[in-house]
Amino acid sequence: MAENKSYFFCGIGGSGMLPLAMIVAARGDAVSGSDRSRDQGRTPGKFAWLESQGIAFYPQDGSGPKADQILVASAAIEDSVPDIAAANALGLPRMTRADLNAELFNAADSAIGVGGTSGKSTVTGMIGWILESAGRKPTVMNGAVMRNFSGDDRPFASALVGDAAIYVSEVDESDGSIALYRPDVAVVTNISLDHKSLEELHALFADFLLKARVAVVNIDDEESTPFLSLDNHISFGFSEGEDTDIRGSDFEALPDGCRFAVHADGTAYRVRLRMPGRHNAANALAAIAATHAAGTTVAQAVEALADFAGLARRYEVLGQAGGVTVIDDFAHNPDKVAATLAAVSELPGRALIFFQPHGYGPLRQMGKELAASFAAGMRPDDKLFVCDPVYFGGTVDRSIGSEALVADIVAGGADAVHLTTRAACGAAMLDEAKAGDRILILGARDDTLTEFGRELLGKLALSA
Repeated sequence: MAENKSYFFCGIGGSGMLPLAMIVAARGDAVSGSDRSRDQGRTPGKFAWLESQGIAFYPQDGSGPKADQILVASAAIEDSVPDIAAANALGLPRMTRADLNAELFNAADSAIGVGGTSGKSTVTGMIGWILESAGRKPTVMNGAVMRNFSGDDRPFASALVGDAAIYVSEVDESDGSIALYRPDVAVVTNISLDHKSLEELHALFADFLLKARVAVVNIDDEESTPFLSLDNHISFGFSEGEDTDIRGSDFEALPDGCRFAVHADGTAYRVRLRMPGRHNAANALAAIAATHAAGTTVAQAVEALADFAGLARRYEVLGQAGGVTVIDDFAHNPDKVAATLAAVSELPGRALIFFQPHGYGPLRQMGKELAASFAAGMRPDDKLFVCDPVYFGGTVDRSIGSEALVADIVAGGADAVHLTTRAACGAAMLDEAKAGDRILILGARDDTLTEFGRELLGKLALSA
C-alpha cells in the first residue's frame, strides 16, 4: 500500500471497522470517521478512546468526507445516508471493510485466514497470541477484543499491530467477501447454517481452502468432510485415527476452564485452557494446527494457550453477586448457541438465559434452527427470556419477530418467554435468580449488551 493515504470510515465503531481503522492509523495513514451509535449517545467510552488515539470524528450528517479521501463503508449501507451521499458527490473511491482488509492481508508474506461459521474470532485470537508469544510479532485483525492484548491504555484491543509481513485475520463468508483473500494458511473451523445456504457455503470455503498452501480442516465437522480430500489439507479434531493430524483426547471440563491432551507428530501434550467448553478445545486444536503450519512448534502453542485469556463476550464472566454468576456471550446463530449451552451444561447450576436476536433478517433465515438449538441445549430447569430483535433503523421486513422464535422453542419443550424489552427481561431474570444460578447474556451486533450484563450484576450486588 502507498503511504500517506487518508481514509474516512462510515460506521467506524463497528466490530469489523474499528480494528481495521486502528491498523491503518498505526501504519501512518490519516483516519477520520462517523458512527450512528456515537450520534445516538451509545457506548460513549469507546468513541472517546478512539478520539484519544487521534481519530477525528464527525456527526453522520455529510460533514465528514473530504476531497482526496478513500471512503470505507459497508456495501449494504444505503446511498441515502448523508455521509455516503457526500462522498459520492465528491467522487471519492469507495472500499468495503473487506476490500481494505484483503488488501492488507494479501500484501503479507505470511497470511493466515480464519473462516467458518463459529469460533473465528476465538481461533484468530489464539493464533495471534501463540505467534506473539513465540516472538513472531504478527498483525492481527479480529472482530472481538482480545483480552491478552487489552489494558487500560488499549481497552478495545480487537487489533494488534505488528509486522506487516505476518497478518492474521478472521474472514467473513456471510457477504461472500471471503473470496477476496489469498491465504498462505487457511482455516475453516466448521460449517453450519448462518447467513447463506450450505451449498453456497461449501463453494465459498472450497475456493478459500484451495488457494492456500495449507488448508486446516475440522475432521469432526460433517459438513467439512469433502475438504479432507484436498491434497493441501491438515486435519484437527477429536476423531481417533491416523487421519487426524492434530488430535485431541481426554477432554475434561473444569470450573474455570478445561483441559485435554493433544497428539501431534507422535508426541502427546497436555493442554490447560482458561476457557470452558469442548468447542473451545476444538478452537485450540485449530489454532495449534494453523500455527504449526506457519512454522511454530506444537510445544510453543501449548505453552502459550495456557495463558490465553480469551475474548470479550466469548463466555466472559462479568462477575458474581449473591451467589449468581453473570456471563456475557456472543452466541447468536444455531451453532454458537448450541456450543454455549453445551458449555453451560458441563457444570451444575441452573441457567437463566437472555437472548436478543441480532436482527429480523436472521430470524427469517434461521429462526427454526435457532429454536431447535435452544430447545435441544436447555436443561429442564433452565429458563430463556427473549426480547425483540436489535433494530437501529433502516428498511427491513419486521413481520417475523421474537414471538415466533419463542413459540417454536416452547413447542420444542423448553421454558421460554417473549418480553418485548430488554428491561422487562432483566427484571424477570432478577426476580427469578437465586444462589447457584448463572445468568447468560446472549446476542450480537450490539455493544450495549455487555453494559446490560453489568447492570444486572450491579442490581444483584445491591440486593445481596
